[in-house]
Amino acid sequence: MNHHRSIEVRHSVCALDCPDACSLHIQVQGNQVVGLTGDPSHPITRGFACVKTARYPERQEQADRLLQPMRRCGDKGLGKFEPISWEEALDEIAHRLQCILDKHGPQSVLPYHYAGTMGVIQGDSPSAFFRAMGALELDQTICATTGGSAWEANYGPNKIGTDPEDLIHSKFIILWGINVLRSNSHLAPILKEARRRGAKILHIDPYRNETSRFADEHWQIRVGTDAALALAIGQEILSQGWEDRDYLDRYAQGLDQYQQACQQWTLPRASEYCDVPLEALQAMVRKYATGGPSFIKVGYGMTRNEGGGNACRAITLLPALIGSWKQQGAGAVLSTSGGFQLNRRELTGAHRTSPPRRHVNMNCLASELLDHAKNIRALMVYNSNPAAVAPDSARVRQGLSREDLFTVVLEHFQTDTADYADYLLPATTFLEHPDIYTSYGHYYLQYADAVVPARGQAKTNRWIFDQLAKRIGLDVPELSWDPNTIIDYLLDSANPWLQGITRERLLTEKSIKLQLPKPFLPYSQGSHFSDGKIRFSPAPEQLEFQEKLDRDYPLRLISPPGAVVVNTTMGNVPSIIKLAGGEPTLLIHPIDAQEYGISDGQRIEVSSRYGTIVRKAIVTSDSKQGVVISVGQWWPKLSPDHKSLNDLTSERLTDLGGGSTFGNVAVGIRPDTGPKSL
Repeated sequence: MNHHRSIEVRHSVCALDCPDACSLHIQVQGNQVVGLTGDPSHPITRGFACVKTARYPERQEQADRLLQPMRRCGDKGLGKFEPISWEEALDEIAHRLQCILDKHGPQSVLPYHYAGTMGVIQGDSPSAFFRAMGALELDQTICATTGGSAWEANYGPNKIGTDPEDLIHSKFIILWGINVLRSNSHLAPILKEARRRGAKILHIDPYRNETSRFADEHWQIRVGTDAALALAIGQEILSQGWEDRDYLDRYAQGLDQYQQACQQWTLPRASEYCDVPLEALQAMVRKYATGGPSFIKVGYGMTRNEGGGNACRAITLLPALIGSWKQQGAGAVLSTSGGFQLNRRELTGAHRTSPPRRHVNMNCLASELLDHAKNIRALMVYNSNPAAVAPDSARVRQGLSREDLFTVVLEHFQTDTADYADYLLPATTFLEHPDIYTSYGHYYLQYADAVVPARGQAKTNRWIFDQLAKRIGLDVPELSWDPNTIIDYLLDSANPWLQGITRERLLTEKSIKLQLPKPFLPYSQGSHFSDGKIRFSPAPEQLEFQEKLDRDYPLRLISPPGAVVVNTTMGNVPSIIKLAGGEPTLLIHPIDAQEYGISDGQRIEVSSRYGTIVRKAIVTSDSKQGVVISVGQWWPKLSPDHKSLNDLTSERLTDLGGGSTFGNVAVGIRPDTGPKSL
C-alpha cells in the first residue's frame, strides 16, 4: 500500500444547518478525508471554517460509522442489530410497508426528517416517495417556522432581507437574539469592516456570549420580552416624528392599530419590564432612527417561545417604520432563503399532494405516536434524530418503544433514535454525493460533487427510497433522475434572479451569486403581497407565557447553540465532546446558584413539569439572574443520565407557525443527590 499518496484539494459545500452555507476545500488522500478549510476565494466563506465543520473530517472517518444495513435483534431501544445485505433489507422493509399499507392505508405512514443535510437533492427530494404513496405530511416546524411566519405576515411570501455584503455601509447594527460569532460566524468579518468604517454594534440577548463581548454594547434582556422592547422603540420613533411618513403613506397598511399597540409601551415601562437601562434605550432609539443606515439581524432563537412570532413581527416592522429599506446596508434580515425560488415542485412530489393529506406537526411526535387513534404504524426517519431533538423526550421514547410501530432509520451513526429502529440503513455524508445548495444567510447558489466514494455500503437517501418505491410498485420517476436532470429542473424557474445561471456554469463555477438588482434594496418598493403593502396590523403584542414560573419551577430555561456542540449532528465526534468539556452543562447566575445551594462544577438536578435531568453546573454571570442556559443539544446516550435536554420541554406551540417553545421552559434546580431509592 502506498502511504505517500499526494493530498488533493477538492471543492465542497457545507451541508450543516447554518446560514453561512460555506464553500469548502476538502483535502483528500486516496479515498480518505484528511483536512478541511474554508474556500479563500468565496466572498462569504473567506478562507475559514467554523470550529464544528473544521472537525468534519474526523466525523467522516470515524470508526463507528454505520457501514452496512442492519436488522434489529433485541428489544426496541437496546440498539442490538445484526448485519444483513441491502437486498434483504430492502425486500423485508418493502414487504412490511406493503402489509401496513394494505391493512392501515397510506395515512398510517409518517416520514420524519429535518435539516440533517441542507442539500436540495438529498434533503428535499425523498418527500416524493412519501407523497406518491399518499403518506402523512410532516410539517417541519421545529426550528424556523415561527420566525418565517412572522416575517411573511409583515412582508408577504418569499422572505428575503438585506444582502450581508452590503452591511459595510451600515452605521448602526443590532444583533437581536443571535450569537453571530457561533451561529453565523462568517458575518463577523463583515461586521468588523462596518465597525472600521464607523458602525456601532448592539447585541440584545439574555445570554452573555462571544457576540456580546464582540459588540460595542450588550443588553441582557429578560427572556421573552422582545416584543415589548420593539413596540417601545416604535412608540418613541412615532412620538418623536422620526418615522418615514412618505414611505408609510405609500406602503403601510394598518398603521393606526400598530400605533395604538405601541402607545402602552413607553420607554420607561419597557426599560423596567425588559430589564434594559433607560438611558441606553433612549440613546439607542435616537441612533437607530436618525443615525444613518441602521440594520437589524434577527435570530431564530428569540422566536422559540410562546410569543416568538409576535416578537419577530414587532422587531422586523421597525425598518419599515423608519423607511430604512430605502438605504444600502440598512433594513433587516432573518433569512435570505426566499431569494432562490428554485423549481422544486416535481422533485419533491409537491404536485402529488392531492387529495388532502393529514398534516403532522413534528413538535407533536410524542402525542402522534402514543395516541392509537392517530393510527401511525410506520415511521421512516432520515436527516433527523427525534429521540434527542423532538420535545417531550420521555414520551417520544415511549412512542418509539411501541412493538407495533415499524421504524426504519437512515443514518451515519447509531444515534439514540437508531437504537429504536427495526432496520438501520447506512446513508452517505455530504462528502459522498453531489448536491445543490441554497442559503438562508447569503445569496450564493452552490453546487458540490462527491469528493470521496461512499464508505462501506452507504447509499444516498434518494437511492434507498427509489429502491423501495420500485419494490412496492410506486411509480416515482423523479427519484431516479440523474443530477444533471435535477439541476436543469431546479433552475427552470420564473425567478428573474436565476437568469443566466445555467447548469454548465454551476458545475464549473460551483458558486454563483443570484442576479440581484443593483443597488439591492429589498422592500424599498413595499412588500411581496399583491397590493405591495407592509402589514402593520393585526398589531404585534407582548404575550404573557401560559407556562408560568412558580415556587417549584422558578427559573426560565433557554438552550442556545454552544461554542462547539450546536445540535446532535456532530454530537458524537470525540474532539468536539472533549472541547465541550466532556459532558453537557447548565449555566447558572451566581445569585441563583447561591439561593439553590449550587456550587460551580457540581452535578445538579433540573426539573420541569415534564421531566427531570442531571447536568453539570457552571456558575457564571453570562447567564441572567432567573435564567438557566443549556448550551448545545447533546446525544442523550452521551449524557451522564442518558436523557435528552428535551425531557424538560413540552409540545406547546408558538403563537405563529406552530413552532417549538424550547425557549420558555419553567424549571427548578437542586443539587444532585445521586441515585434515588423509591
